[in-house]
Amino acid sequence: MASETVMVDEISYPSKITTTKPLSLLGHGIKDMEIHFLQVKFYSIGVYFEPEIVNHLAQWKGTPPKELEEKEDFFDALIAAPVEKVIRLVVIKEIKGAQYGVQIETAVRDRLAADDKYEDEEEAELEKIVEFFQSKYFKKGSVITYHFPANSPTAEIVVSLEGKEDSKFVVENGNVIETIKKWYLGGSSAISPSTISSLATTFSQELSK
Repeated sequence: MASETVMVDEISYPSKITTTKPLSLLGHGIKDMEIHFLQVKFYSIGVYFEPEIVNHLAQWKGTPPKELEEKEDFFDALIAAPVEKVIRLVVIKEIKGAQYGVQIETAVRDRLAADDKYEDEEEAELEKIVEFFQSKYFKKGSVITYHFPANSPTAEIVVSLEGKEDSKFVVENGNVIETIKKWYLGGSSAISPSTISSLATTFSQELSK
């Protein structure tokens, strides 16, 4: 029997979750950084997909993990596949919501500007996201979930803090949604190399079945 949970750096992730349909944990990793020669871990990352996503990635059948990891077109196809996706972050090092909000704003703005897609609508949407995170405080174990329904023009950010009701924010700008996906899933430009490596390993195995 497959294990019901997967440990990602001491944090337990269910191997399956159900949103509108069952999703499987197909990649995980951490966001970390070396600061003064010390590895500082910020949060763990778990990425869930509908299992049939493999049907959309058949052209990479038989590709070894290391090779897959370097194929940007594979990650583009992964992001574009019309299946439900969930990215779940669990905080390891406590952080103010305002700091996390600025991280998103900067990462998304810089990517959109580079693609010449940063207009007033995108700026306004990012301001709303920053505002949503502004008043929150993420202790260790707090959860931030990004939910991308299949074929939906919107996405949802859900914040789960201990002892408080979940708070939700609906992202409506397509360019911002796409760029958040790229921030976490976009191959070599993504925020967590360990997550990209894990996705490549899992999909290499799944596609060889």
